[in-house]
Amino acid sequence: MHPLVKLAKKTVETYVKEGKTPKPKKLTPEMKEKAGVFVSIHKFGELRGCIGTFEPTKPNVAKETITNAISSATRDPRFPPIAPNELGDLSYSVDVLTKPEPIASKDQLDPKKYGVIVECGFRRGLLLPDLEGVDTVDYQIDICCQKAGIMPNEPIKLYRFEVKRYK
Repeated sequence: MHPLVKLAKKTVETYVKEGKTPKPKKLTPEMKEKAGVFVSIHKFGELRGCIGTFEPTKPNVAKETITNAISSATRDPRFPPIAPNELGDLSYSVDVLTKPEPIASKDQLDPKKYGVIVECGFRRGLLLPDLEGVDTVDYQIDICCQKAGIMPNEPIKLYRFEVKRYK
């Protein structure tokens, strides 16, 4: 298990059981960098929580991972907070994002390689790359628009990013 995944798992378990946040003792070089991070939690292969930041909000990836692991476990509006009796059934992945770059058209996207951010005014929707069942750029963009409440006829700006996914 990658150190970032271990950190996410330990964070969720410590927070759910004790209401405390762990302090990592030793940071790997990657944990010291600054980047947006998404923490995804699955239970029996089904999504159970996924929250993240597309640009860094904390001093390093370790703190970003800790904050987003707690949010994924307790604040994803699609799910109730994770209960202690679920902890043994969970699996985790951590995505570390590259800086989003604006793109001119959807021709510059690939749902397997790039995540996408769709923006219209202050509304933004994000979708990570390489998700099961998301096989076309149009579907990727549609999901982002739905998340952000952007109607099909509204003008949008597109951004793409890549991730390093750790499981």
